[in-house]
Amino acid sequence: GRLMEPKTPYFLIDEAALEKNLQILKSVSDASGAKILLAQKAYSCFATYPLIAEYLDGTAASGLYEARLGKEHFGKQTHVFSPAFREEETEELAKYCDHVIFNSPAQAKKFAPFFRARNISCGLRVNPERSTQQGHAQYDPCAPCSRLGTTILEFDESVLPLLDGLHMHTLCEQNSDALEETVEALEEKFGKYLSRLRWLNLGGGHHITRGDYDIPQLLSLLVRLRERYGLQIYLEPGEAVVLNAGTLVSRVLDIVQNGMDIAILDASAACHMPDVLEMPYRPPVRNGGAPNEKKYTYRLAGPTCLAGDIIGDYSFDAPLCCGDEIVFEDMALYTMVKTNTFNGMPLPAIALKKEDGSIRVLKTFSYENFKTRLS
Repeated sequence: GRLMEPKTPYFLIDEAALEKNLQILKSVSDASGAKILLAQKAYSCFATYPLIAEYLDGTAASGLYEARLGKEHFGKQTHVFSPAFREEETEELAKYCDHVIFNSPAQAKKFAPFFRARNISCGLRVNPERSTQQGHAQYDPCAPCSRLGTTILEFDESVLPLLDGLHMHTLCEQNSDALEETVEALEEKFGKYLSRLRWLNLGGGHHITRGDYDIPQLLSLLVRLRERYGLQIYLEPGEAVVLNAGTLVSRVLDIVQNGMDIAILDASAACHMPDVLEMPYRPPVRNGGAPNEKKYTYRLAGPTCLAGDIIGDYSFDAPLCCGDEIVFEDMALYTMVKTNTFNGMPLPAIALKKEDGSIRVLKTFSYENFKTRLS
């Protein structure tokens, strides 16, 4: 990578902040015996994998490409889960993963013999049907009619000989009390099978590196599960690994008025931070406050033709001017993995702020990156 200040918009990953998160996660792993994996669906900037691999035990993948990325650039363990695997990919997938998790008994029956013959550990994702989330059905695998995980009603005991473990993933940005609640439901429904297995994967959504996360409660839960059932426990956080460890740096291009002051930036919600529209989610802005909290309030908006390409309303101590830098915080997760080129919008560069404060550009994107996706 080159040393320089990249052109906006660009993602800036903060190595020191990333390492601080990793130290917290490693302390959980050391104290509990649980193994912690990076969920690549949230963050897969592999230039930082060598650092992450010093602290974590491997990666979790959602399919063939993430499994390959994890195997080739992270090493250590590679776990893959998919709601349904494709027959034509199993041969290649077997080269990359050492744990594979099926979504249904039918998938386990279809594919487990193939993977087991290659010494790959097989598991089944279950749905404990205990929802702990309010208002985000889109992110709730325990919502009614969820396609994710096998309910106890659909569980087929004849697949047990094919399985080494169970997997559940039910949380989203939650604390250990929500985990306690879902584990209770898991034990009620599937507890009788746990001591026959080798491992239990508790998925992601654990906000372990957030300031108010109850780590002692998490540790006692992990130790209890390990001791009661003799299981290796896995956690696969994505967000917690890179929480507050990255920013998206943008610039004001123009300011227009229509009922309020609207600042048009070179960063787009639709293209560069789709979670802002999908979640919906309001990213923190450096030195920015809630609307009317500070003297000057602006709607921050993107440069695409989508009327709803709006990041949100923020207030500032001084008026904004063209060329001013606007820094969105907590932008390492679910951003780079989701960027797109709608409207022919260029993709933001990706840069790394080293521990010594220097900035290294890891990747820039050109017209070719837009063009080659289309034919």
